[in-house]
Amino acid sequence: MLEFWSLAEKRQRTYKSVTRERQAAETRRRIIGAADRLLRTKGFSGMTIEAVAKRAQVSVPTVYAVFQSKTGILTALLDQSMFGPDYDDVVRYARSTTDPETRLRRAAAVARQIRSAQSAAFELMRGAGVVAPELAKLEQQRERLRYEREESVITFLRESGKLRTGLSHQGARDIFWMLTGGDVYRMLVQERSWSPQQYQDWLADTLVKLLLPQMRKGHLAGAKSLGN
Repeated sequence: MLEFWSLAEKRQRTYKSVTRERQAAETRRRIIGAADRLLRTKGFSGMTIEAVAKRAQVSVPTVYAVFQSKTGILTALLDQSMFGPDYDDVVRYARSTTDPETRLRRAAAVARQIRSAQSAAFELMRGAGVVAPELAKLEQQRERLRYEREESVITFLRESGKLRTGLSHQGARDIFWMLTGGDVYRMLVQERSWSPQQYQDWLADTLVKLLLPQMRKGHLAGAKSLGN
């Protein structure tokens, strides 16, 4: 009998925990949605914590408890644009292969997804009057996060034995981070008018050339003749 009540109590606690998590996720979603609408219609100055709380139909302390500050809300908006469902789909596709070259080429598609979304999000924030120091802080935070997340790609190459000879784990990680960064995307796509697809194709070829062992010309010619 004691075991029965213990099991029932455990199930009740689990149910309450799941319910609380769903309620917290819904509250967070409403706050982010309210902030996004205010940013687009009222600008950054109009996106006050009080206005966000009123629009989301929650208390001001709740907004502070979830996001701490306006910068926290901006971070959530940026993450939502950069790391949403489309990003998850692209990442899953990239990780579904065990071939190193294919993994890098798909990583270029992930970089394109992130850069396109980030560029649009920052453009919105600039247009809404978000001050430069706030944007710089957000970008630094996202770059640190990206550097951490991207290590798995280099670890995969090293463990598969396909990391270019003479290239250290740290060196490969730095090269990958630099090439997939926002500055490269901005210079090629925004300043030199490359299409996002051109950027992705160039990035894929460059990552493969710099991070993987290169086939000798004789082997490459042989491979081409076999392919024909």
